Amino acid sequence: MKNFKMTMLTATLAIFAALSLKADAAGVGFINYQKVQENYSFAVQAVKEVDSKGLELQQYMVDKEKQYKSLDTPLKKKNFEDMTAREFKAKEEAYIKLKMAKEEQIYNKIQAATKDVMVDQKLDAILDYRVIFVGGLDITDLVIQKLKNGKY
Repeated sequence: MKNFKMTMLTATLAIFAALSLKADAAGVGFINYQKVQENYSFAVQAVKEVDSKGLELQQYMVDKEKQYKSLDTPLKKKNFEDMTAREFKAKEEAYIKLKMAKEEQIYNKIQAATKDVMVDQKLDAILDYRVIFVGGLDITDLVIQKLKNGKY
C-alpha cells in the first residue's frame, strides 16, 4: 500500500510538472523568408551585386561572339573557342562562388535575427510559413524590424 501511494504521488507530480512545462511553452512561430529577404537592405544589395556580375558574364559572351565573327581561319576560330571556353569557365566559377557566398551570408544573418526573435517571443520553434496550415505566430515583421535595427 505504501508503494502504491508513493507511485501515485510520483505520477501526480510528474503530471503537474509536465503541465507546468507546457504552460511555459509559447508554441511555434512561422516566417516568410522571401518577404524578409525582400525587405532586408543587405540582402537587396547582395542580390544587386550578384545580378551585376551575371550581366558582366553575359556581356563578356556578347563581346567574344563579336570577336569570333571577325576571325578568318578555322585554326584561329578553334584557338579562340578554346581560350574563350577556359576564360568563361573561370568567370562562371567565380560568379557561382560569389552567389553562394552572398546567399550564405544573407541566410546566416536572417537566421541569427530569427533566433533572437524566437528567444524574445519565447517560442519553441520557427517554421517556414508554407508548412503552417493553421495556428502559430507570424514573426516575419518582427524579424524584418530586428534586421533593420542593425545588429546583423
